[in-house]
Amino acid sequence: MEKRVENLLNKVSYASITIATITLLITYLQIPETCIPPDTPITKPHQKFPSSTCDSSLRRPYLSPAKKNIRLWSSKPWISQLNSFTRFFSDLQSTGLLPNHSRVLCLSAGAGHEVMALHHMGVGDVTGIEIVESLPLVRKADPTNLPFFDAVFDFAFTARLSEALFPARFVGEMERTVAGGGYCVLAVEECGKELVDQIVGLFHRSKLVGVGNVTLIGMRMTRIIMKVGDASSSSS
Repeated sequence: MEKRVENLLNKVSYASITIATITLLITYLQIPETCIPPDTPITKPHQKFPSSTCDSSLRRPYLSPAKKNIRLWSSKPWISQLNSFTRFFSDLQSTGLLPNHSRVLCLSAGAGHEVMALHHMGVGDVTGIEIVESLPLVRKADPTNLPFFDAVFDFAFTARLSEALFPARFVGEMERTVAGGGYCVLAVEECGKELVDQIVGLFHRSKLVGVGNVTLIGMRMTRIIMKVGDASSSSS
């Protein structure tokens, strides 16, 4: 009896192995080619379609970081945002808040539009920081834990306070690194007095000297200008 069961199990095993082998073979033979056939119809005539995914023309030449930057900086979207920041800072420069000898810090500077705009305006000492660097315009640093000594800048700017996980720490570091008599300028989504008061309340040794609505990078925003006092004026 045991011998019969053993033989039956062996037959079942052999049959299972045979079925599995045939299944794998069929599956392998039915796998489509990875290359798209050259005669594939183009469903969107306005888009170029490669003859296949293996088309040698798709092998793009290596571009150095410098060449990639040149291509990026010459694009229409970049130039549009650059011009917008230039107009924004030119207005501040015309009021005497931003002379060319200013030491400027741009927090959460993204790809560096504001940094480039300031450079083009003649401001020579500009530092842009962001969680992810975008060299050569923006270096890597945490805006809530800046790697700078106290009072080393004359002017600080950000247009991304709303993205900060810890707004109080963000503003605290911004204020800490600006010397007495300098300015912290923020551009936030257009808002009313209540939100402005909340933002102003995040500062401890600065006073509000200007609020106004502006257009920046195609959006309506509220510009808040804070004048930083001496360290001794910090509230306890």
